[in-house]
Amino acid sequence: MHTAHDLTSKEIGMIRIYMKPREKYRRHAGIRGALSSRPLFRELVLRAKQAGLVNATAHHTHFGFSNHGAVQEPMAEISNPELTMCVEMIGPRDTLERFCRDHGAVLENKVIVYKHLEHWQVSGGAGGAVRLQEEAVANPGELLAPQ
Repeated sequence: MHTAHDLTSKEIGMIRIYMKPREKYRRHAGIRGALSSRPLFRELVLRAKQAGLVNATAHHTHFGFSNHGAVQEPMAEISNPELTMCVEMIGPRDTLERFCRDHGAVLENKVIVYKHLEHWQVSGGAGGAVRLQEEAVANPGELLAPQ
């Protein structure tokens, strides 16, 4: 037996930040910073979590270029630290904008692309017709699935 569910949508956005895997985030200056640095893509994902964004993932690429650089491809024996990758973040546009402003020092000169999306949520199952309802999102917590 088929049970119909309710479908709601909320407007959100996505940014993709392009970088090289070799880029590091340094908490401190000098030798101490060099020894305690971590990959920039990891730091951005962790900071996105702290900022309350809905999703943040790092994607490696197989072939390509970014920011007018040279075309890169994988190396035979080891990974290519110059091969473009991206960090993708999803959340309300104002939260994404605030994230970019707050982390401008590490995002400067990066290619950042914004895309408008809709977040769909399926719920219910009361046996009625599927209903699509659009809502604006002001708080990223609104996008979380009910527990």
